[in-house]
Amino acid sequence: MPARVAIVGGGLAGFVAYATLTRATPGSVSVTVFGAAGADPAATWRRRAAAIRQRRMRSESDGHCLPASFPGLAVRAAARRRSPWPLVRTACGGYRPTVAEFLEHVDELRRRIGWDDAHVTARVERIRAVDGGFELDGHGVFRHVLVATGHPGLNLPEELAGDPRAVHAYEPHDYAGEVCVVGAGMAAATEWLNALAAGARVVSVRRREPVRRPLNVPRRLFSRRGLAGYQALPPAERAAYLGELLSPSFPPGRAWDAALSSPRFSVAAEVNGAEQIVCATGFKRGFHHDPLLARLVSEHGLATHERWIRLDPDCTVPALTDETRTLALAGTPAQWAYPAADTLVGAKYAARGFLRRIQACPTR
Repeated sequence: MPARVAIVGGGLAGFVAYATLTRATPGSVSVTVFGAAGADPAATWRRRAAAIRQRRMRSESDGHCLPASFPGLAVRAAARRRSPWPLVRTACGGYRPTVAEFLEHVDELRRRIGWDDAHVTARVERIRAVDGGFELDGHGVFRHVLVATGHPGLNLPEELAGDPRAVHAYEPHDYAGEVCVVGAGMAAATEWLNALAAGARVVSVRRREPVRRPLNVPRRLFSRRGLAGYQALPPAERAAYLGELLSPSFPPGRAWDAALSSPRFSVAAEVNGAEQIVCATGFKRGFHHDPLLARLVSEHGLATHERWIRLDPDCTVPALTDETRTLALAGTPAQWAYPAADTLVGAKYAARGFLRRIQACPTR
C-alpha cells in the first residue's frame, strides 16, 4: 500500500514539493495537499506581484517549480523565442524571467502533474504526533508530513496601524502625488520606480541602508560549501547571521540607480506628511505568528531559538522525525536549515530532503 504523505500548504513551496514527490515516487506514495486558499498554487504570489506591479523575477533561470534545476526557464525562453540570448544572459548571471513567463510555467506544470486532483481545500490547524505518523485535524494519519504554510501575514508597523494614508505594498493601490515608501528592500525599490513612473514625488523612509545584491542572499549560500559553513554555526551565531541576511536588499542595476538619482526622490528617517504611505515592510517573522507552528511547538516542546524552530540540515524537525516518520518544514519557516528557504531554489532543497527521508523509511 502506498505511504500516506501530506503537504500542508497549497502555495508555491508545497507545489514544488508535490512535483518533486510525484516525479520520484510514482505509485509508491499517496500525496494529499491541504491548502486553504484554493487550488491555484500561485494565487497568493500572483496577487502580491500584481500589487507591486512586478514585471521580472528576482530569481534566475533555475527559479522555477520543476524538480530538477536544469533545464531552467532560460532554456525554455530560448526555445520559444528561437534566440540564444536567454542562454547567453544566464551564463553571465543576467537572465531574469518575466513574471508572465513564470506564471505560464506554473500553469503548465499544474496541469501536467495532476496537482488539482491531489489538492484539498482545507485549513489544517493542528498537527499531532501519534503512532504511525501525524494526525491532521481529523483528516487522518499521515506517515510523512511537509509543512509549507508560507509567510504568516503582512507586516504593518504598529505606529501606522489605523492611519488612513497607509496601505501595504502587497495590497492593491494606486499612487498619490506625494508617496512615502517605508522600507528599503526589493518591494520598496519596486515601489520607488512605480511611484516615480506615475509622476509622484517619493520619500524613502528607512532605518538602515539597503544592501545591493542580485539575489535574496549572497550567492555562496546556494553552494554546498557555503551552506555547510552556515549550518556549522552555533545557534546564537546562526541566528545573528540570519538577522543580517534578512536586512533589506535589492539588486544593482541602472534602472534602480536612475530612481535613486531622480530629483523627485529623497530619503528620510521618519514618515512625513505625505498624502500616501506605502508600507513595503514585508511579512511578519517567526513561528509565533503562525498559529499552526506555534501550537506544534507548544504541544510537542520543540527546540527553538528566538523566532526560529531549530531544524536538521535537511529541514526536518529532529524531535518528531525518525526512521519511521518525517515532519519537515519548507518555505520561510525552514530558514534555520537553509537561509534562502523562501525562494524556489530553497523550496526544492526542502523537497529533496523530505523525499530522501521518505525513501529511507523502511515502511514508507
